[in-house]
Amino acid sequence: MAVTLSIKNVPNDVATRLRRRAARHHRSLQGELLAILESTLAAQESLHPKSALDQVRKLGLRTPAEAVSMTRRDRNAR
Repeated sequence: MAVTLSIKNVPNDVATRLRRRAARHHRSLQGELLAILESTLAAQESLHPKSALDQVRKLGLRTPAEAVSMTRRDRNAR
């Protein structure tokens, strides 16, 4: 069953930016807000420990020392 949500006291500049974003994506304001919520929640769900472990395995890391080395290389390259 769907739920109706309401956001009160939205600052004018935020509402304007949301309307522009909705227009760029050819959505209604409500459709854009729902897309933002879905995207944000999907991103959070992908941060589970199993997902992180899968990503580590894809990188081919086997030991903590390898992870530290990779992090240092990335940091030093900046």
